[in-house]
Parts: sequence; C-alpha cells; structure tokens
Amino acid sequence: MTPRTRILIVDDEPEIRAGIRTMLRLDPGLAVVGDLSDGLQVAPFLREHPADLVLMDIRMPGIDGVEATRRIREEHPPEKLRVIVLTTFDQDEIVLGALRAGANGFLSKTVSPAELVAGIAEVMDGGGTLSAAATAALIGHVAESRTPVVDRELLRRFDALTPRERDVVVLVASGLGNDEIAARMSVSPFTVKTHAVRAMTKVGARDRAQLVSFAFRAGLYP
Repeated sequence: MTPRTRILIVDDEPEIRAGIRTMLRLDPGLAVVGDLSDGLQVAPFLREHPADLVLMDIRMPGIDGVEATRRIREEHPPEKLRVIVLTTFDQDEIVLGALRAGANGFLSKTVSPAELVAGIAEVMDGGGTLSAAATAALIGHVAESRTPVVDRELLRRFDALTPRERDVVVLVASGLGNDEIAARMSVSPFTVKTHAVRAMTKVGARDRAQLVSFAFRAGLYP
C-alpha cells in the first residue's frame, strides 16, 4: 500500500482550516496530521508529529508564515519536509521573503480543490507549484525596482543551460505551466519537465519556485 502524504495545516482562521481539510479528503492518498492556528506552534508540533508537507498561511498572530517557514528550515531540509505557502499575493515582498525562507511553492487561498491536490502532488514529486499570481508578484517586484541588481554568480550558472533549457526557464518565469509551455514549444509536457529539472540541477535550485526566483535575480525574467 502506498504511504499517505502527511499534511499539517497552519492558518489562523478555523473556517479556512476546515475548508482545506474538506478539500484534502478528495484524495485518499492525503492525510491531515494536524491543524494549527499560529506560526509559533509549528516547530514544536513537527518535533512530535512527523509530516511530509505544511500548508502555511502567510499572515498569522505570533509569527507570520515567512518566519515559521524559516524556523522549519532550521530543522527540516526541503527534500524531507515541503512547505506550500497559501496567500492572496497582494504584497510581492511576502512572496520573495517566503522563497528565501525556504518555501517550495505558492498557491492562492482561492484555489480549487483540484488545483490544491495537483499542487501538492507536484511539490511532493520534487517540483514546485508556482501559481500565475505568485509569478506576477515576482515580476511586479522586479519591474518596480528602479535599479535591478543582476546576481553575476547566478547568471554564470544559467550560462550552463542549453538553449532549450533556457527557453523553458523563461517561459516558467512568465507563469506558464508545463502543458502551456509544451504547446508553445511543440514538445511534450514530459520534455518540458525534463528540461526544467535539468535546469534546476544546473543552477542549484531546490524546486520550480526557487528556479523562478534565481532566474529573476539573474536578470532572465520575461
């Protein structure tokens, strides 16, 4: 029997936690191990209750989702415990802060049940879910920077990519999913995923979300 993915829900609103629980019941491969109302409870809870993924609200009492994610990363590496941030993306600094803290992906709080389950599957498969809203927030931050500073070290890493891998990275950074990129490049979604994984390996990105962050910092945004 395939082990179930153990999920911790963290949100200060009981209605949202209940709603997420209901959505996760759609997939028998997902199991909720707990739900918490503030970020301060997360690290102690995880020491006593193993989990595979945390669905993290960004704004909470005590400490916010960015700081809670940072504390998770002090004890749990990204490949052992994934973090998906749930937010409304109305502040692009929050998206950047969560990426730097170690989040594996982002989903809107208005996500549908199918989109939530698919996002979890993508992150657990070693990728990173990055919604169009999250990508737009990152692009907005770059666009508003009067004097964007290119990270030369990251730019050198991207020089190791093949032209096709580089094309995929730019399209990922524009907010497109694998199917949309495949249609645009006239290749299969599997080929797109392969190029993205190879690009992540070459530049040292832990997942798709960090790949986009690295691309922006290297000046490769659309």
